[in-house]
Amino acid sequence: MPTITVNGPSPYPVTIGHNLSDELADFITDLAPTKVAIIHQPTLTAVARRVSVDLETRNIDATMLVIPDAEEGKTLEVCGRLWDRFGELGLGRRDVVIGIGGGAATDLAGFVAAAWMRGVRVVQVPTTLLGMVDASVGGKTGINTAAGKNLVGAFHEPTAVFIDLDILNTLPEQELVAGSAEIIKTGFIADERILEIYETEKDGVAMPSHRLAELIERSVAVKASVVGEDLKESGLRETLNYGHTFGHAIELRENYAWRHGHAVAVGMMFVAELAHARGLIDKKLVRRHRNILQSVGLPTTYEPGHFDELYAAMTRDKKNRDGSIRFVVLDGEVGSTTRLVDATVDELRAAYAAISEGF
Repeated sequence: MPTITVNGPSPYPVTIGHNLSDELADFITDLAPTKVAIIHQPTLTAVARRVSVDLETRNIDATMLVIPDAEEGKTLEVCGRLWDRFGELGLGRRDVVIGIGGGAATDLAGFVAAAWMRGVRVVQVPTTLLGMVDASVGGKTGINTAAGKNLVGAFHEPTAVFIDLDILNTLPEQELVAGSAEIIKTGFIADERILEIYETEKDGVAMPSHRLAELIERSVAVKASVVGEDLKESGLRETLNYGHTFGHAIELRENYAWRHGHAVAVGMMFVAELAHARGLIDKKLVRRHRNILQSVGLPTTYEPGHFDELYAAMTRDKKNRDGSIRFVVLDGEVGSTTRLVDATVDELRAAYAAISEGF
């Protein structure tokens, strides 16, 4: 059972293994809370109930709080309802919030925990591949507004993360496809072995379970290394946004009906084309992006005719500085990144045209 430590300002363990129910309950018990609030999505009621029962047998008062599924749960209205319930429960500063679900649920759980009494402990239990390798690790929390995704949030590191690999057997294929985008991202920015595994395993997301477990461990290790050095995105952590600037613009335009991983996949193609046009990477590396993403069923194109709307969304990205849209791009090879801050509108339009071909 591997444990990866995120050595940030407040180090915490990420436990990866099978059948982690007892480990989770024992860990929460050792924290000695009086009350625990278990935030979960509707389809995970049975999982939340099992956690609740495990804690109740250890004399811990656990309350299940259901939230809307996916991005519909990441709203200020939902936050308000949860904070009201925290007050009714008497949730104190030594108590614990548990987030169970996909990335949207762990984002929300982290944010409401960060704001309640200016910060209570949160333990994340991601149940999607995307949540396991991205949202639950790193301490970024947030909710969506009409202006964009995750523009309201806080840095609030979890006390621990528990990644139960058994959950992967219950996920539909499209969840595995979407989560693969964030794993592939870490391959391009830091760990080429990840890309090699995808290129070797010809069955896409239907690869052997031990291979998927290795990909998860490698991807989490990349993120743990990055956020351990740079929690608040002052420099190195920005590399984790590879593909996200254009991806977030797609999500906003699609009113969050697109899966995050699908949008990030297209975003990676966008920055690959942008980097190629600047002479930073060759066409072979652009094709490598396309081939790997397509091998697991991720999209690599986006419909033409919406550049102005997407551009407007990118101008509101929270990573921008001094009015410039910032893109993380590869610089020559896999694992070498740089920031592109001076792309012209014409260059961005050309990159968009390149990923719109053949749509």
